[in-house]
Amino acid sequence: MARVLDLTTIVGAYGTRVLAELGHDVLRIEDRGGDALRRSEPLLGTRNLESSAFHQFLNAGKRSVALDLASDDGKRILRALVAQADAVVASLPLPLSEDDLLAAKPDLVLVAIDDGAPELCAYASSGLLAITGDPESKPVMMGGHVPLSAVGVHVALAAAAALFAKDRTGEGQIVDVSAAQCLAALAEQSWVEYSASGETMERLGAKGGVTALAGALPCADGHWMISVPPDPRGWANFVELVPDPAFRDDHALADEALRRERKEEILQRVAAWSTKQKKNEIVEDAQRRHIPATVVTNPLELVDDPQLLARDFLRPVEHPDFGKINFPAGALASLRHQPMSFAPRLGEHTAAVLREIGYSDADIARLKEQGVVAA
Repeated sequence: MARVLDLTTIVGAYGTRVLAELGHDVLRIEDRGGDALRRSEPLLGTRNLESSAFHQFLNAGKRSVALDLASDDGKRILRALVAQADAVVASLPLPLSEDDLLAAKPDLVLVAIDDGAPELCAYASSGLLAITGDPESKPVMMGGHVPLSAVGVHVALAAAAALFAKDRTGEGQIVDVSAAQCLAALAEQSWVEYSASGETMERLGAKGGVTALAGALPCADGHWMISVPPDPRGWANFVELVPDPAFRDDHALADEALRRERKEEILQRVAAWSTKQKKNEIVEDAQRRHIPATVVTNPLELVDDPQLLARDFLRPVEHPDFGKINFPAGALASLRHQPMSFAPRLGEHTAAVLREIGYSDADIARLKEQGVVAA
């Protein structure tokens, strides 16, 4: 597997985590005082350089090398690391010039990330914000940091493709990844619809846009999501699920086109019924009837999700700092059935990595005393 130097901000850090999930040796190059991820809230415990939840997730599976990159010795170490690496994944501006990096490693794979605007502004300018939210209200920002994860997936794909090309050709690769372009690519459906019809995609709120009966509806204990297939069998199964005489007796509603015309009325009647039901009971009944449905899971429920545990995406582990937790191994690591190591302590692997590139213990002691490395 490849050795990858990770010099990303939060925008690209998920991409290098994905590379770690694939089994690559990812070295997180940090400032001696720790990078910004280590200071990002929320915290898993008392504030320190290990307690950030973002750090624990995004840096899992990596090794930490802490350097003073402003010093001549720090730059010299970085060049030596580049010389023995297969790839560098870095946010702009690069810590060394592109020429310096290629001088150290002529066949280097370099993935340079243009972070662009802050996440909120990037999401707004991508076209995604305009189609998110309720049509009768203002646009709504997507919860969590999905935009950053989306960019990270593109970063990982770019790095993996470039490494594959290098294996095939023996030549290095330079790839520019624009965060703005990654997000704009996710809005392609709205571009296609505009090109075809001249109409702008509208915000759908909690309703689906593909079939007549699709959307998130209230329950007695939360919300559930339903998506009734548009074929006659789908409607027949739905009528069995929701015991409303208006659906059973109105045979015209077997026509999907008519259901689209009366979508609001139908969904209101379904919501009036489902508010008296428990979400898990509705969903289980719907699935027995081959109707696509699921509960709207909140984050607290997700960390104990039996499906994610069964698929090894979440693994019950004893963390040395935070006790017993369900640790997210990640989609690719769980497919490979390989355990992911915890996020590294600051500079935890500096000495070991320096030895790997030829530094002696005396050299490391001198660099540590001079404040060049944290080890």
